[in-house]
This record gives sequence, structure tokens and C-alpha cells, in this order.
Amino acid sequence: MPTKAKGKAEQAITVEIFNHLVDLAAFELPSEEGEYLRKELNEQLRAIRELEAIEVSEDIPITSHGVPYSAAIMPSLREDIIEICPEADDILEQAPEVEDRYIVVPDIPSEALE
Repeated sequence: MPTKAKGKAEQAITVEIFNHLVDLAAFELPSEEGEYLRKELNEQLRAIRELEAIEVSEDIPITSHGVPYSAAIMPSLREDIIEICPEADDILEQAPEVEDRYIVVPDIPSEALE
């Protein structure tokens, strides 16, 4: 059931909201790139709103896609085969730091969320 669309200003990702999201994600974006991404996100939201505006009858069942996908045409699942990587030692030799055969990576900087 479609809902009434809010005003354009209420639906847009503002500079303030975008900057807050960038801070939460701990991104460092040049202002030009940030503005480009913000505009792209707003364009995606506009496309989503356009799709939401399409009236759909209640008697149409919800599906993941519109084409029936029966067992007759569905490919069978393959068996999982565990393969030990023959180059594991070569890969570990190239890592700058290894501990107990695990590659040590730098911590990701983070802030405590309130």
C-alpha cells in the first residue's frame, strides 16, 4: 500500500546527514567526492520513491522476482569440496606479519558509539 510521499526536502540526504554518516563510517572524503556521493545517494532514493509509487494490487503475491523458478529448471546444488590451498606457505611468507599462521592486519580506527 503506497504511502503519501513527504516533501522533497524531507526525503533528501542533506549535507548535515551525509557528513554525520561519513563520520559514523570513519570515512575521509574530499568535499568534492562527498558531494558527488551525496547526490548519487539522493538519485538512488529518488528512483526508490518512483518504484514505491507504482500501485500494486493486493492479490498479487510477493515474490523475489517475477519469473517462476521451478525445480525442473533450477540447477542442482553442487557438492562442497574442501580444498587445502597448496600455496598457503607462499602466501604467508609474503605477509608483513604472521601469528600462528594468521596474517596480522592493522586495527581499524574506531570511536565508541553513544
